[in-house]
Amino acid sequence: MNVFEYIQHNVLHVPWVVLSALFAGLLVLMTGMRVKSAITNGGGVLPDEGFTIRNAMEVVVEQLSDLAKMTIGDDYRRYFPIVGTIFLFVLISNCMSLVPGLLGSTSDFNTTLAWAIISFLVYNFVGLRAHGWKYIYHLMGPTLWTPTIGGKTWHVRVLAPFFLPLELVLHLARILTLSIRLVANMFADHLVVTTWLGMIPVIVPAIFLGLGLLVSFLQAAVFSLLTMIYIGEALEESH
Repeated sequence: MNVFEYIQHNVLHVPWVVLSALFAGLLVLMTGMRVKSAITNGGGVLPDEGFTIRNAMEVVVEQLSDLAKMTIGDDYRRYFPIVGTIFLFVLISNCMSLVPGLLGSTSDFNTTLAWAIISFLVYNFVGLRAHGWKYIYHLMGPTLWTPTIGGKTWHVRVLAPFFLPLELVLHLARILTLSIRLVANMFADHLVVTTWLGMIPVIVPAIFLGLGLLVSFLQAAVFSLLTMIYIGEALEESH
């Protein structure tokens, strides 16, 4: 039983996954406030000496923003806050499960599904805001004929009746693929770490804890990267 399950059964009677998610959200908020305070007090120019939260976050943000610029485009700054929030929340929640007595909310399907739905709504909202009702052209397949009638060019998508239902299913399936991929990988990773901790208390578990930290980072990166890819696709002009 982890700390959040204990609180659920003996104190607040609130589902442990909600408590875990709130705790992760609090850590995200505290991290942001700590970095902001460090930048304000340090003038925002010179980095801190040694390894600090600010230095670590600056490296992460720089790498993530470069990836967002390549994936989304020059307008990436508008969408970076949601991508960065997803990355940081998922990373912290993943790492929480590596701490004895804690369990991150990303080990529960409800949390990963919620973030997948948020990602789905965000990139579709971005597409609708950028293209209006023409955003549906993304779901109707390629233009096979472009006749000019009355001085206006028409894009005829002959295969739209086939592409539209298929694309709708594929887009909805993104919610499941995002959520299942994350929860399945984290469940498997935490199961391996817990098993080795129970069998051999030293050395070997430390190796798997290191691998678990790497997996936690990679899964957070993959989730945020896919969100960036979907946003970039939504911003593209349909052909």
